[in-house]
Amino acid sequence: MALVIDEDKCARCGVCEPECPNEAIKQTENAYVIDPLLCTECKERYGEPLCEAVCPNDGIHKAKDSLYKKCVSFFG
Repeated sequence: MALVIDEDKCARCGVCEPECPNEAIKQTENAYVIDPLLCTECKERYGEPLCEAVCPNDGIHKAKDSLYKKCVSFFG
């Protein structure tokens, strides 16, 4: 599974991007997105998602299965 950024809660502050050890978070023209093919939820190193821990607006959460599949198809 992977994490997603809730666009409605995201303040576009960018604090999450440098925290990602896998470089899975990218800034697009209008939002930040998490590449589900790169996101490991930091389980292998930290035991918890670092981006979720630093987000000031609780805008990062686990993707539901259907959303995960949609994200994977987007990043291809």
